[in-house]
Amino acid sequence: MANKFIIRWITVCIVLVAASIKPIEADSDRFNACFESCNEKCKNDDHGNAYCEVKCDVDCGANE
Repeated sequence: MANKFIIRWITVCIVLVAASIKPIEADSDRFNACFESCNEKCKNDDHGNAYCEVKCDVDCGANE
């Protein structure tokens, strides 16, 4: 009997926590502006396209 109560209590707690978590929303305009300027500068420094995309995605994502 007590085990069922504890399991239900834990389930309710998990549901409440899951319902209260708000997803992070990125500011896409700010990210895009950062990414475009970073990507252009990176390519002007003679780096490859794949390197620049990953670098700028990480850098601008960290700034978010």
